[in-house]
Amino acid sequence: MSLFLEFHLIQNFAPSNLNRDDTGAPKDAIFGGQRRARVSSQCLKRSIRLTAAEHDLLPQENRGIRTKKLKTLLLEKLSDRDPQEAAGKIEVALAAAGLKLKDDGKTEYLLFLGESEVAAFAALIQQHWDALVVSADKKSKKDSKAALPSDIVRQAKTLLDGGKAVDVALFGRMLADLPAVNQYAACQVAHAISTHRVEREFDYFTAVDDRADPDEPSTAHIQHTEFNSATLYRYAVLDVNKLRSNLQDDQELALSAVAAFTEALVRAIPTGKQNSFAAHNAPEFIGVSLRHATPLSLANAFEKPVAPRADKALTQQSVERLAAYDDKLGAVYADANDQWLFLDLTEHWPDGKGERARSLPELVQKVRALIDSKLGE
Repeated sequence: MSLFLEFHLIQNFAPSNLNRDDTGAPKDAIFGGQRRARVSSQCLKRSIRLTAAEHDLLPQENRGIRTKKLKTLLLEKLSDRDPQEAAGKIEVALAAAGLKLKDDGKTEYLLFLGESEVAAFAALIQQHWDALVVSADKKSKKDSKAALPSDIVRQAKTLLDGGKAVDVALFGRMLADLPAVNQYAACQVAHAISTHRVEREFDYFTAVDDRADPDEPSTAHIQHTEFNSATLYRYAVLDVNKLRSNLQDDQELALSAVAAFTEALVRAIPTGKQNSFAAHNAPEFIGVSLRHATPLSLANAFEKPVAPRADKALTQQSVERLAAYDDKLGAVYADANDQWLFLDLTEHWPDGKGERARSLPELVQKVRALIDSKLGE
């Protein structure tokens, strides 16, 4: 049975520049023929990962790390060994697994590995220290790999199994040299867009020299920065069965992953220019829908942009639009067993449309219990 856990958030940000383009301006997009504020999917996913780590929502061994510095990480774990000797053996062991290092010791591209995968590589090197022979004349890694016993090569390749790292299971990975260990993401995150039309604004500012002489201008620097303020619609969907599969069918870990993702998604706020704007604005509405037939983004509720009104906030209008569009879409595409959970600070989500939570911890608990009941069917 298909289980798609969807997250629909309405979140109003004060003036800010959370996610910049190459010119330093807030990212945007044309949607429904109108310019909208935008926060990219990549930015949001990184914020979710960092938030989960910051709030310690998952054990260290079930987290991932994205880096080119795998060799450095392994040297840290082999700190009881001679660094120069360890460096050579690390290169041989990684070559056995099919991972290449450049002359600067970094991998050719960013790797997304589970913490337990890194630890397993360190353990492999410790276990087969004497067998990992580095030739004195610095032959190529291929030659060093060819000299290894076949069982070590086999073992090295089996270490890249995802390591039950939740963020790797959620967001997937691609290793160009090792397609067999690629992992398809269990989660999709949309670019957040404003529910209304936006215009860029400019902040002109100066920096003053505190020690300027009386006869010289105190302004030592003049600059401007762009910003906007927007009510965003954020959408993400999680394939629960795929998540459990990516986590090697560990159902308890999958449930913990769902709970951690729910909390991290809600709490995640990009860090762009926060020292200048401090836009720490929590979502006004969090809707969680469990769908069986197909995922259904509700972004088209805002194809016609919400218009400002004196008597009703943009967040309130956005929540009303969201509910009405879900009813319209659900009548055609939804399954009779679909369910809603929600936390609504606007008080404009319809009564009876799903089960209400009064706090984030309560919502997280309800989401976990819902998925637990469905996985047990």
